[in-house]
Amino acid sequence: MNTYLNFNKETGFTLIELLVVLFIIGVLTALIFPNLMGARQRARDSQRKQDLVQIKNALRLYYNDNQRYPNSISFGSSWSGYMEKIPQDPLGSGHPYRYCVSATKEGFILAASLENAGDADIAGSQSHCPTSICDPGCTTNCFYICTN
Repeated sequence: MNTYLNFNKETGFTLIELLVVLFIIGVLTALIFPNLMGARQRARDSQRKQDLVQIKNALRLYYNDNQRYPNSISFGSSWSGYMEKIPQDPLGSGHPYRYCVSATKEGFILAASLENAGDADIAGSQSHCPTSICDPGCTTNCFYICTN
């Protein structure tokens, strides 16, 4: 008996078959990749919204103690007695959070620029928090949280 393997020249894939498979993988990757990038943007936007709610709660605690809101807050630093560290934007200084207080120190607006322009919460927050209280200086895709 012959123990050598018998190789048939017709086994394996042709170059055309390999190119077709690579083309299909490329098309699927091109379709899926943008959706993954959108998910990252939505996750950062969700983090921004949660950060602003936490800051709002700390501002309310400050108001209970002082009967007014602070003139300014320093994002990224500690705020003794109210927050261990005031959150800042997940992307850093490129998209800073904004804070403004009314002239009477009785109201405030927190603002963040969201990456997803189609976020349904943008319009609702803008109608709920009129910038007549004060102007936080946000220019695009602004999500607001205010006093009430």
